[in-house]
Amino acid sequence: MAILGGMPTDYELDDFDREILRRVQRDARATGEEIGAQIGLSAAAVQRRIKHLRQQGVITAEVALVDPVAVGQAMTFIIGVELERERVDMLDAFRRSARADPNVQQCYYVTGESDFILIVTARDMDDFEQFTRRLLFDNANIRRFTTNVVMARDKVGGVVPV
Repeated sequence: MAILGGMPTDYELDDFDREILRRVQRDARATGEEIGAQIGLSAAAVQRRIKHLRQQGVITAEVALVDPVAVGQAMTFIIGVELERERVDMLDAFRRSARADPNVQQCYYVTGESDFILIVTARDMDDFEQFTRRLLFDNANIRRFTTNVVMARDKVGGVVPV
């Protein structure tokens, strides 16, 4: 039994599924023919498996990764956010606002000193200040936040070991 999205499922990944996932994580544009030739399946079998992996929630999205600097988002910040109160409604309200903000690239609910860790991009410091006012300073449930400025992007990935 596999666990997908925190929920157990009867679907069990086999070796072919794992190989398909390894390949599509590196290049979502790879065709069923290309993948099939590499792993010893027909293109139709690969496509059926990919469709099933999508339906089961194993593959959650297929996206293009964009270099933030190339589109004017030259700065990246890691922000720890501590809330005043951790009531479910307040946690959910913060989650919704973080998900809705285009500058927030990632949002994690965590243990430790912070309640949330955010990965945020901005054009420059003025853009970042506007973000902090919009999402953090204007929220009465935020006790404090700490900001780390990313000096270099040494590794950024979305590939999950399979």
